[in-house]
This record gives sequence, structure tokens and C-alpha cells, in this order.
Amino acid sequence: MESYVEHTNISVTDVDKSIRFFSTAMPDLRVRHDSGPGPKRWVHLGTDVTYISINQMPPPAEGEFECHRPGYNHIGFVVSDADVLRERMLEAGYQEGFVPEPHPHRKRVYFIDNDGMQYEFVQYYSDDVAEKNDYEL
Repeated sequence: MESYVEHTNISVTDVDKSIRFFSTAMPDLRVRHDSGPGPKRWVHLGTDVTYISINQMPPPAEGEFECHRPGYNHIGFVVSDADVLRERMLEAGYQEGFVPEPHPHRKRVYFIDNDGMQYEFVQYYSDDVAEKNDYEL
């Protein structure tokens, strides 16, 4: 068996806004579990194989550890059509993030969610592993 990322766990201020963000970007995701209303609501949004664990947390108190910092830069997701995703996200009012240089074997778009976190969505134009992982261009 090959290893893979099963899930990522993020803390947000509004679970429903995060569900909207990710569902706009990747409409094939579904809510696998919802803990229900409450101050520490959490959901698993994804497929049968992989998911995003979204935890609603109040902003940290002064000096309290923030679960998504330090070290968080972005999380990347593979998508089938980066241009369609970009159009969908812009139409929904989301802010575009980092704009990378063009690459012959992939297209990447970045968007910022309601909590200011950046996510990468990448479309690969090749199934060749060497081309997908080409960092020289």
C-alpha cells in the first residue's frame, strides 16, 4: 500500500463558511459527519477516502496557542480543472492568493478562505511522475 494523506485538521471561526469555501472549490466533497450545533462544532468534509476535519473554535485568548500556527503556509488539493475552479471561486467572492509562474505540466491557483488561510488547488496536465514533480522550470 502506498502512503497518502488521509485528512487535514483545521480550526476556523465559522464551520458553515468553511464548508461553503471548500464545496465551492471542490463540489464533489460532502459532509461525512457533523457533530451538530455547539460552541465546538466539527465536521468531516470529503470523500470516502480523504477528508478535511473542520473544527469551529473561538479566537484564542491572549497568549494562548493557536492550533494552525506557527508553520502553516498552505494546504494543496488536486483538482480536475483549475480554470473552472478559479472562475467558480471568484464568482463566489473569494480572494485569490499567491499567483505562481506558469508551468507546462501543471496549473496552480491559490485562494484565501474567510479566516485568511490560503489553499492551493493544482491541476496536473501529465500523469508522468517526473513531469508532475518537475521543479526546474
